Amino acid sequence: MSRGDRQAARLYAWEDAVVAPRDRSRVPFARLQALVDHVWAEEGRRWPPRIRPLPKQARRTVARATRTAIECPPELPSWVLLHEVAHALTADVDGVHAGHGPDFVAAYLRLLERHARLDRALLEATLAEAGIAWTTR
Repeated sequence: MSRGDRQAARLYAWEDAVVAPRDRSRVPFARLQALVDHVWAEEGRRWPPRIRPLPKQARRTVARATRTAIECPPELPSWVLLHEVAHALTADVDGVHAGHGPDFVAAYLRLLERHARLDRALLEATLAEAGIAWTTR
């Protein structure tokens, strides 16, 4: 995750305050691909992104994702993995992605509710309070 734009900064602060305290589970690298495969299939998708090691020189990056790959450290909080899966879900193979915009937040919200079993009403209320927009469908 990079911490570049204003929406991203609000989202990261929201994650630290709301998501991280409610989901303390961690996933070892050896189990990440199975989790991504499961989440991807539950989203009705084929050909999930591949898990790769995060390069050692990426010191300020927790994890990062494209449509085809998610780079992770040796262990990762499950909510961070869901964050990266949401990036992969909202990206295409050419590298065009939704950043941390409303489409990304909507995908992430759905994943947090479904796979981390977080309360959607709480997530929506705290997102709104933080001034973070998401797409509703």
